[in-house]
Amino acid sequence: MEVHITESEGTMTARLVGRLDTPAATEVIREIQPMLDNAGKNLLLDCSEMTYISSSGLRIFLTLRKAAAAAGGHVVVEGLSNEIRQVFMMTGFLQLFEIK
Repeated sequence: MEVHITESEGTMTARLVGRLDTPAATEVIREIQPMLDNAGKNLLLDCSEMTYISSSGLRIFLTLRKAAAAAGGHVVVEGLSNEIRQVFMMTGFLQLFEIK
């Protein structure tokens, strides 16, 4: 799993590439720390190159959402594949996040 974080015009974007499975989740949570530190901003999770998400990966999304809510920020998720969109639908995440 690769995480590429960029910032532009007050929005921090994390481009997630590969499988966000349980083994990768430990590293990903460290790599998204800048987003947690700036949770008051608009946060964009670009999932267009993410091929899989486990429950550990979903927990990371929830962690970001909780931090943003506490700091007055906002999380948007974009680029979900049909398979990952199905996971979001089954877990209720489609209602928790703004999906583009």
